Amino acid sequence: MTTDQKGAIAELSVALAAVRLGVHVYRPLDEGGRSDLIFEIGERLWRVQCKWAPGEGQVVVVRCYSTRRARDGLRRRIYDPGEIDAFAAYCPELDRCYFLPYELFESRTQVLLRLVDTRNNQKRGVNWAWEFEFGATLGRPGAIAQLGERRHGMAEVTGSSPVGSIEGRGLPLPA
Repeated sequence: MTTDQKGAIAELSVALAAVRLGVHVYRPLDEGGRSDLIFEIGERLWRVQCKWAPGEGQVVVVRCYSTRRARDGLRRRIYDPGEIDAFAAYCPELDRCYFLPYELFESRTQVLLRLVDTRNNQKRGVNWAWEFEFGATLGRPGAIAQLGERRHGMAEVTGSSPVGSIEGRGLPLPA
């Protein structure tokens, strides 16, 4: 598949998953902007950048940059503050979507969403995939705000599990 095809599949999958959760989804009229979709969540509009997020081993990899072909090769560009409000990632191996508020991952080139426990039992600084699944972040009022409130110096998510998000925990990628 081409990168354009992967992007189209990710965008459609993200939109479908959001609409199924009752989120109003809007699409910009022109191409080439920094955001792919707009989500209406409560009273707020979120500019969302959709990403194809492959499963690699025990993590889902969300690449937080855009790539453009230039005269001297490919150019990567991370998203600057104020350009987008969130990343929405689609993992084709798991057929799941993830919502990552930009403020938690500002200036990062990639985010690894862990599917299973680490071998060394590390808990701090781990981004658990199940905590960012659409059902955990978009599926109930206030869930997105709770993700933002947990930040304290390092981009991490800790604390109590959102209701209904446990089922995705410990899911290995299909062989």
